[in-house]
Amino acid sequence: MDSQVGLISIWLIGDWVTRSVLLLLLTMSIVSWYIIINKNIQNYHYTKNSKIVDEFWQNASIQDGIHCFDGTTDNNFFYALAKQADAALRHFQDQAVANQIQHSLGLSEWITRNLQRTLDESGSKMQTGLSVLASVGSTAPFVGLFGTVWGIYHALINMGSVGQATLDQVAGPVGESLIMTALGLAVAIPAVLGYNILLRSHKAMSAKLSQFAHDLHALQITGARIEKNSRTK
Repeated sequence: MDSQVGLISIWLIGDWVTRSVLLLLLTMSIVSWYIIINKNIQNYHYTKNSKIVDEFWQNASIQDGIHCFDGTTDNNFFYALAKQADAALRHFQDQAVANQIQHSLGLSEWITRNLQRTLDESGSKMQTGLSVLASVGSTAPFVGLFGTVWGIYHALINMGSVGQATLDQVAGPVGESLIMTALGLAVAIPAVLGYNILLRSHKAMSAKLSQFAHDLHALQITGARIEKNSRTK
C-alpha cells in the first residue's frame, strides 16, 4: 500500500521529466514481459516440433518424411531444413540432367550451403527480441537511477527554498525518489533472467537443428543418415 501511495505521489508532484521516466520504465517492462511470454510460447512449439523428427526418420525418403510435419509447417525449422534439403538436391539433379550449368560446386558443398542458409535464417528468427531484453536489462537500472537523482535534486531545491528542513520533510520526498531506483531494478531483473533462459533454450534448439541438418546432408549425399552410435565413436 505504501509503495502505491509513493508511486502516486511521484506522479502527482513530479515534473515532465519524472513522469517521462516512469512511462519509459513502464513501457520497457511491458515490452520485456511481452517478449518473454511470446518467446516461451514459441519455444514450446519448437520443442514440440522437434519430437516429430523421430517420426520423420522412420520414412523411406525425405519426400515421405516431410508429410510428418503437415499442420506444423509455420515456423517449423525442422520442416524448413527438410524442405530445403529436398529442393537443393532436386535443383542440382535437374540442372545436371538439363546440362544447363557447369557445376563449379560439388553436390556436397551445394547442399551444405543451402542447409547453412536455412540454419542462419532459423537462428535469426529465434534470436528476434533477445537484443531488446539485453538492452532493457542493461539500461533500466540507469534509467531508474536517473529518475532518483532528478527527484532528489528537486526535493532538495524545494526544501532549500523553505529554509530549515526537518527530517520529516526530507524523508518523504527522498524516499519517494528512491522508489525510482527500485523500479529500474524491477524492470531490469526479469529482462536479464528472461534473456539468459531464452538464450540457453535457443542454444539447445540450435544444436538439435544442426544435428538434423547434418543428418539430412549425409542422407542426400550417401543415401543414409549417420546412426547415433557412429557419431560417438
